[in-house]
Amino acid sequence: MLNRRTALGLLAAVPATPALAIAESASARFAALIARAAADDAALSPTGPPGQRRPAGEPAFIDPLSDEWAAATLANKRRAAAELAGIDRNALATAERIAHDVFARSLNQAISFHGSGLFAIQRQLALNPSFGLHIEMPDFVAGSGALFETGADYQIGLERLRLFAGHMDMTLVRLREGLAAGHVQPRVLVEKVINQVEALLAQPVDDTAFMSAIRRLPPTLASDRARWATDYRAMVGETVLPAYRRWLVFLRETYLPRTPAGPGRAAIPDGLRLYTAELERHTTLPMAAADIHALGLGEVGRIRAEFEKTRAELGFAGDLKALFEHVRTSPQFYCKTQEELIGRFTEIESRIWPAIPRLFHCRPKAPFKVAPLPALGDQRGTGYYRAGPPDGVSPGILFFNMAMLDTRPIPTLETLTLHEGIPGHHFQVTLVNEDPVLPAFLKRGGSTAYTEGWGLYAESLGRELGMFTDPWAWFGHLDMEMLRAVRLVVDTGLHALGWSRDRAIGYMLDNTSMAPRDVAVEIDRYIAQPGQACAYKIGELSFARLRREAQAALGGKFDVRDFHEVCLNTGALPLAVLDAKVKDWIARGGGRQS
Repeated sequence: MLNRRTALGLLAAVPATPALAIAESASARFAALIARAAADDAALSPTGPPGQRRPAGEPAFIDPLSDEWAAATLANKRRAAAELAGIDRNALATAERIAHDVFARSLNQAISFHGSGLFAIQRQLALNPSFGLHIEMPDFVAGSGALFETGADYQIGLERLRLFAGHMDMTLVRLREGLAAGHVQPRVLVEKVINQVEALLAQPVDDTAFMSAIRRLPPTLASDRARWATDYRAMVGETVLPAYRRWLVFLRETYLPRTPAGPGRAAIPDGLRLYTAELERHTTLPMAAADIHALGLGEVGRIRAEFEKTRAELGFAGDLKALFEHVRTSPQFYCKTQEELIGRFTEIESRIWPAIPRLFHCRPKAPFKVAPLPALGDQRGTGYYRAGPPDGVSPGILFFNMAMLDTRPIPTLETLTLHEGIPGHHFQVTLVNEDPVLPAFLKRGGSTAYTEGWGLYAESLGRELGMFTDPWAWFGHLDMEMLRAVRLVVDTGLHALGWSRDRAIGYMLDNTSMAPRDVAVEIDRYIAQPGQACAYKIGELSFARLRREAQAALGGKFDVRDFHEVCLNTGALPLAVLDAKVKDWIARGGGRQS
């Protein structure tokens, strides 16, 4: 837990802007401000930046549910907003004005979220089966996030685990506050978290992800293996796992019996107000839930028409429902082994790269690879992309859930590679990470609509990259595009329109070939992360619209490589900022511009 002295120290770490700073250029002041803000955020990150050590004296783990963390975060944002207001935006260069707009929006949004009372409500709902720290911490320790190279790293690792156990107990404090206020997560999420905790507690101590620190002990520390193994075994077995057991007892006996009947935000007090804020945070646009729902219905209808054309091309005699069931149940559409799946990803990647120069001026230096999820695959979703450190050598990795081989159809793998890897998240994240000039603030990003919108837009580039020559691969592409359109309908249905979980599952099964288990995982993800799933399609439609507008305005001067560069080279932007940037580029005649 972040104690009060540590919190006050963090608050004092950024000095007030001295009077002499007025004489500095706006650019220098702005650069210093965002650098300090980035340092503030890193100092308050629960585990610190992945693959990096915290500065000496900082805690090994900071509890994001503590009052001290909330106070320090809000104070940082208010101080930064006051300083930003004193910087003349018009005196900044073009790229700096973009960063200014992104920064201002993020600060105002954070301050407003605290002031509205929604921050306090959200932390009373601190159960997330997809990205909660109860599963993220095992991943962090087992993956490349935590460094285990020196004896000091191992000592810090022990302290990190001790403090993490304190966070687990603080979670129970917040959940009890939620029970008192009626802010309670739905039963399906609670049951999923219980299953995850049970799965972790069923493992012998030495087999848990927390003990991977010992399994990766470097040769230089081999003589101390017995000591470190004893210390870690004691910390995991006597401190960390008992915290998980306390979760299990509380969730089973106290929390679960009081879960609401409905699965969405509308089922709890303040839920619709919270959902409206979550939609805007993820989509970065002030769109009403009803409008998003209607947009989704229109996209579902359009894609169903494309499905019908493909069904005829495949020569499939049955209707779409029968075609979906055929894909769900036919073994030839699924890999049998982890090795086969990774081999298919590798082969697809080899076919994408040759055409990349037609659409992009640059490619990441770092390679792309696929690897299994580090922990609890049978209790989690499909997976996620994570960039390596910006050294140009460490790979960006798609962590794939190898426990779901029988629910990931082979026809979707080309589209999945385009989205998660090339030219999707691997380009979108790694290119800016490798840029030595771009401010760290823009590299970190934070716009779901941009990042996932780009991933979905990257899927649409498949035919330009020579993909989807097999009609089954095109079916897989439509299947994944339909998934994102369906999300607009079911997310808003669940959280704003009173849909049941069964209704949402049925709608997805009627419109995609996803297996029932996969559909249930998806729907539960939308219940756990309201609004996030809407960002994909809304972001993709924005990229596609901007490309059409640029082509129409620039005519023969339009070069898609320039368009992609201007979209990617300042990191993940709110859609309104991206819109303004691209339109400014169009107004200046397109081309490659610094």
